Amino acid sequence: VQLQASGGGFVQAGGSLRLSCAASGRTLSTYALDWFRQAPGKEREFVGGITWSGGSTYYADSVKGRFTVSRDNTKNMVYLQMNSLKPEDTAVYYCAARRGGSYLYIGSYEYWGQGTLVTVSS
Repeated sequence: VQLQASGGGFVQAGGSLRLSCAASGRTLSTYALDWFRQAPGKEREFVGGITWSGGSTYYADSVKGRFTVSRDNTKNMVYLQMNSLKPEDTAVYYCAARRGGSYLYIGSYEYWGQGTLVTVSS
């Protein structure tokens, strides 16, 4: 399985971006799909995610109310809509898939995407 994240770029503070993550090789309809990010010099952190059915989403406090995760199981895609972006959102964003476990435990993940860079200027 390969996860391919895309949609990153350069945006001014207050702007929006939509990241996409495409899965190939097998269906991920039974996997929870989550987004992480890693800023320069910092550890990777959880951003938000969505259950396999799409019935529930969950977010880090730092992005709650600004970011929205969605998925389309017919297209094997997951999305991260980012609004009201702040300079502190600058990071490489990764998508990841897990069949169980928790987003709190990095060992839960079976697949990781390669990352897409988001840069937010002030």
